[in-house]
Amino acid sequence: MKIALTRAVTIAMACTLAISCASSTAFADRRRAAAVRGPSGPVQWNHDWSNGAVFYEIFVRSFKDSNGDGIGDLNGLIASLDYLNDGNPATSTDLGIDAIWLMPVFESPSYHGYDTIDYETIERDYGSNADFKKLLDEAHRRGIRVIVDYVMNHSSSQNPWFIESASSPASPKRDWYVWANTDRGWAQPWGGNTDTWHPKNGAWFYGVFWSGMPDLNYRTPAVREEVERIARFWLQQGVDGFRLDATRYLIETGPGAGQADTPETHAILKQFAATVRETKPEATLVAENWTDTPIIAKYYGSTSVIKGGDEMPMNFDFPLSSAIVDGVNSGRATGIADKIREIQRTYPAGVIDTPFLTNHDQVRLATVFADNAGKMKNAAAILLTLPGAPFLYYGEEVGLQNGPTSGDESKRTPMPWDNANGFTSGSPWFGYAPGRERENVAAQTDDVNSLLSRYRKLIAARHASSALMKGSIELLDTSAQVLAFVRTDGSERVLVVHNVSDAFLSSGTLNVQGSGFERLFADTIVADPTGASGSWSVSLPPRTTGVWRVR
Repeated sequence: MKIALTRAVTIAMACTLAISCASSTAFADRRRAAAVRGPSGPVQWNHDWSNGAVFYEIFVRSFKDSNGDGIGDLNGLIASLDYLNDGNPATSTDLGIDAIWLMPVFESPSYHGYDTIDYETIERDYGSNADFKKLLDEAHRRGIRVIVDYVMNHSSSQNPWFIESASSPASPKRDWYVWANTDRGWAQPWGGNTDTWHPKNGAWFYGVFWSGMPDLNYRTPAVREEVERIARFWLQQGVDGFRLDATRYLIETGPGAGQADTPETHAILKQFAATVRETKPEATLVAENWTDTPIIAKYYGSTSVIKGGDEMPMNFDFPLSSAIVDGVNSGRATGIADKIREIQRTYPAGVIDTPFLTNHDQVRLATVFADNAGKMKNAAAILLTLPGAPFLYYGEEVGLQNGPTSGDESKRTPMPWDNANGFTSGSPWFGYAPGRERENVAAQTDDVNSLLSRYRKLIAARHASSALMKGSIELLDTSAQVLAFVRTDGSERVLVVHNVSDAFLSSGTLNVQGSGFERLFADTIVADPTGASGSWSVSLPPRTTGVWRVR
């Protein structure tokens, strides 16, 4: 999702919607400085666990139903944790992920949960706060970290905060939301057609998505303090961080360009990050900034004092996602390589990139690829050999397709555990996607050539190599259909070569110094590199990958 906000136009305003509010920014700067400054200097991030980790995005409603009501729940997720990671590194029957991201789990009137009524109560369809605590305990026992969706930009229009705010211009919470006396007529900043100013009780409030999601007003100190208090509450309960929704749009200074990426928004995020670091330095934050690479780069903030950035330590890499999907689909690797080079030029040194293939707002990968097995295997291999913290979307590992409609629900259909009633013993809340008879966990678990087996092997190879987990990346010159690079961490170097075409290709000459190679992962029909130091080559059948440790 994407978000926005503004100064509540009430009482005598100290700053207008057309200009920045210097006093608010100064307040944020003072709060941020106070939060991170200790006797021995600023509190640093201590979440090295997230660099190289594999995350798994879960829509609880669609993952696993434990009570037959057709709705996935926390107890169903708990019962499925061993599928994700059983906690035993010696086994190979689990997926092997390191962390899970739960899409919204707080009380909400909608099926998706991005309009929160109560930020401290678990959605009743999913269970209770006690069930959530049990999930944290069971996940942590297996070595799985848990981050949760935190929708900071807006609440539900049914949230008691908004009901109180809308009740009267004299309400104590009036300035918790963004009000004006007239419709200011702003378009959505990403080009949407929905109105952003909505009538209510003789005034107009700002909601960049729709009237059911009024934007919070971050120029009000009480709002910032409450959002930070709730974050501390969940961190103290044991969550390992937050995925922050639509972080580009927290404070607006006017229509158009003033509705996204404002200096005031960056100041709020730095303040929030400081609160998280002070509360739980080992926690992490991953932000949804759906935009171009140079703008995303700014959301890391400064690395001069805080290692990894004093703003958002992880940011979803939407441009790289598009480059991978488009490159695999077209059979050309040059766009992927070009995007990696742009990231290297643009991102601050030492930050954690966050690549992915698709998420809950996008058409499923299997549908984009027309259920082409070779392309899905290509994309998986590229994602899981890149630097940073890759995210998988639930069901992606078995080739889950889009559902039968054009709505968002079809991007979030029930998990295909088998071809029958593995998700629920009742009627599912939404229909299954097509292809369930073969694109399911049971059918692929024991098939060594399945997509699921490939994901398991790739994640295992990643965990077996510090270079794949945390190393740098150096692109190698190849043909337009081959993506090749070397990952390096300390003395370990790993050569990675992907053929994204439907043809049998040679990599051409690979300038890699070394005496030989140790296979970490390779398709069975891929031979080891041949040649000599500084002049190696690899023969690659269509849509195949080879990963070798350099000796």
